[in-house]
Amino acid sequence: FPHNMTDPTTDPSSPATEAKQNLQENAVKVQEAEEIAEDSNSANNNNDEDDLLVNVSEKTTDNVAPAVTEDDNEKSSASSTPVPDSVKDDLASDKSLQDIELKEQPLSNVVSKDRLLTSDGDASDAESNDGHLKLPGEDKVTEPGKLLPIISFAMSAVCALLFLVAFVFFVLIIAKTPGLKGTVADQTPRGDERINFPIIDFAVPIEAVVCAIASGFLALTFMLVLAGRVLLQPVGIKEKNGAKMYLISQQIAVGARSFLIVEGVVLSVFVVIVFCLLLIIYGILYAFDKTAERGIVVPTPVCFLAGAITSAATAVIGMTIATRSNVRTAHAARVGGLEHALHVAFDGGTVMGMSVVGLGLSVLGIFYLIFRDVKALSGFGFGASSIALFARVGGGIFTKAADVGADLVGKVEAGIPEDDPRNPAVIADNVGDNVGDVAGMGSDLFESYVGSVIAAATLGSEMFQARGVALPFYLAAGGILCSIVGTFFVSTGVARFIPFPRADPNSKNLQTRLLWAIRKGIMVAAGLNILVAGGIIFGVFYDEIHPTAWCLYACYVLGLVSGVLIGFCTELFTADVYPPVKMIARSGITGSATVVIKGLSVGMMSSAPPVIIVGAAILGCMYLGDYAGSRNSVIEAAFGKAGVYGISIAAVGMLSTLGVTLATDAYGPVADNAGGLAEMAGLPEEVRQKTDALDSLGNTTAATGKGFAIGSAVLTALALMNAFTRASGIGNATIDLLEQRVIFGLLIGALLPFIFAALTMDAVNKCAMDVIKEVRRQFRTIEGLMEFKAHADHAKCVAICTRASLREMIIPGTIAVVVPVVIGFAGRQQMLAGMLAGSISSGFLLAVTMSNAGGAWDNAKKLVEAKGVYDPDNDVTYKKNSECHKATVVGDTVGDPFKDVSGPSLNVLIKLMSIVSLVIAPFLKAIYS
Repeated sequence: FPHNMTDPTTDPSSPATEAKQNLQENAVKVQEAEEIAEDSNSANNNNDEDDLLVNVSEKTTDNVAPAVTEDDNEKSSASSTPVPDSVKDDLASDKSLQDIELKEQPLSNVVSKDRLLTSDGDASDAESNDGHLKLPGEDKVTEPGKLLPIISFAMSAVCALLFLVAFVFFVLIIAKTPGLKGTVADQTPRGDERINFPIIDFAVPIEAVVCAIASGFLALTFMLVLAGRVLLQPVGIKEKNGAKMYLISQQIAVGARSFLIVEGVVLSVFVVIVFCLLLIIYGILYAFDKTAERGIVVPTPVCFLAGAITSAATAVIGMTIATRSNVRTAHAARVGGLEHALHVAFDGGTVMGMSVVGLGLSVLGIFYLIFRDVKALSGFGFGASSIALFARVGGGIFTKAADVGADLVGKVEAGIPEDDPRNPAVIADNVGDNVGDVAGMGSDLFESYVGSVIAAATLGSEMFQARGVALPFYLAAGGILCSIVGTFFVSTGVARFIPFPRADPNSKNLQTRLLWAIRKGIMVAAGLNILVAGGIIFGVFYDEIHPTAWCLYACYVLGLVSGVLIGFCTELFTADVYPPVKMIARSGITGSATVVIKGLSVGMMSSAPPVIIVGAAILGCMYLGDYAGSRNSVIEAAFGKAGVYGISIAAVGMLSTLGVTLATDAYGPVADNAGGLAEMAGLPEEVRQKTDALDSLGNTTAATGKGFAIGSAVLTALALMNAFTRASGIGNATIDLLEQRVIFGLLIGALLPFIFAALTMDAVNKCAMDVIKEVRRQFRTIEGLMEFKAHADHAKCVAICTRASLREMIIPGTIAVVVPVVIGFAGRQQMLAGMLAGSISSGFLLAVTMSNAGGAWDNAKKLVEAKGVYDPDNDVTYKKNSECHKATVVGDTVGDPFKDVSGPSLNVLIKLMSIVSLVIAPFLKAIYS
């Protein structure tokens, strides 16, 4: 079934088709019974309608009789007609109806609750005890094998061995050399004193890079252990409706895997073309400009290839485990309680977080050791940015097109609940949660993570030489250790190893307990990171405790605290417990127009706090870095102020706890899918209450995660822009804002985020129209779909979303890569610098506005559904399915592409344009300087 999601009854050779024919014959017999009953009623001058109900005996736990409502009993209590003996004999002669008992009940139940088809082609009752259609293969499902967990644990052992090797190597280096001190280290632009080993001879701060590689392998070891642990969790096949839930989860996994495969084929063509172009262009540069560095001709294209592959690998790993964690989370909520379900879902998200930091830092460090030139690492960032852009845009278009199509046709037009298996787009919607919010977000933050380290190392190599390169690697390594510790404190109790007091699922403050369970892990990681970073910075700059170490330490803490504050500010404008969301929900009383207007107002107003926080961090880092640089006469004379290095260290600080921060964000789609599976499989209501609580928490963490991603993107892009100005030959030269080229660049840069957002919004619109047409077609043409008699063709909607999203992401991606190249070569470095500044400023504001407005609209709808909105003028409380609720649904539908496509994609846009500018900087320097 997971490999063929089409309706088995469409195959004329299948047993299901034969059973369908039997179904039609039985329907004819029932119709004859109805006619005889009506004739009898007419003979007795009885005007009341008497019908017939076919009740299936409870032969199995999955096949019970459909309930008869009180209204039906009242209507039929006046009179009833006995079933004629001839009809009884005809029905009893059919082998497929041997267990059917005839009772005197209304025939309307027969019409709406007819018989269905099971996997083996036998006819059974129209619906299982949960009211849902039985899936093909449901009776033959077995528990997943143990091969994947065994492979995961085996790979974790390999990574642990690599970690031990790297750690021993690090200890030997520390024992052999006194560290990063001496006049040569302070004056050599490309690194530390040479460290001679029998095999290796490097001119780089090798101990810092080896430490980073060891820390990366430790993160990968932890990630693989968690992956194996998640895969060992039972899926509940033997439980009631457990097989159905597992099969639906397999549909989601197959859809997500299909999207990644098709996207990978498309992106592989792009990566190969760019790789060849970089080889040719860098070769031409070195051939015609002998002053160019030969060491970046081959390394930069190779690093580009490595960055693209590594970014894609993190997306695949994260989404593979996420699509397997959802069913295990739902089963954990069923048998293990809320705390166990929280741990399973968070472990699934932690795999994504640890794969990003582990692969990112280890692969980056390995390639730095291979090529021994920090300038070549810009290619690694370019590769990561390229994959991130297409994954973010393509995944966002997929998920929101499916979401809009499923909501508008399913919930609004057809009137069926959310996550109803009859909705043809429901599987595509759940697939989109993974490709957009797991793979897309992971690639986005992977780009920010490696980009911040690359920018800091590039700037530090010129300003502080070996120490400047070593510091970001050390800080990133320390952040991984703190993030691993922080994950153990994500619990409603004190910690995982102190699991009491547990949260009560029926408690009124449940959401607060769950939210603080997540916050606690982040705060523990951040607090430890502040202490560890202090030791690292004072250790690297041990002979310059005052003022260099103190200033850089303050920059790091500023970046770390700024990330936490941005998350809190985002929560203030998007959580339903605060006034902004409540005001949007209240606006629904007067219609959808006021909901949209108020949501836009809240989104625009929400841009103020992040701008102030990031602006204050930038100014503080500039002053601190300048003061630190002014105390070093070599740095002051050769490179001017060192404030830009302070900004890059702040970016590293903001992303230092990414391992646990990204885990809280990737946890959301896992919990959302778990709730959808529980609904589609018909699990008990108490299970839905637990998964709904986890889903609501996921909505909050997703909103704060987007704010964190935006803030980190701005600091990373700003650090990369500063690295570009130095690599392109501008250096400390002042950029004249009155110069025509700079003004033109500023205007073009400010325009690009709006063009990009418009293109992605239009892409969602086009794709959603295709999905809506397909869903309407299936509701119209698939007979018995709404009566639980037939399966929806979910694979068709998945295929439509895949094709449309990949087609529509080409133009936005091309703009992000081509425009900086055209502006740079046509308008020189000054115009390109102006363009980067304009795009960062407008992109930052627009991203915050769109992301927070979309999140506020979403939670306003959920507030009306959960608690309702009180109208004091009319003394009415508007709840689900009211006009107020419908108005907030419109706002939520408008906000979906805001918060999940255009807003987050702008992060990647400003970073990608900055890293492309850094890659072409040597050419601009050779041509115009």
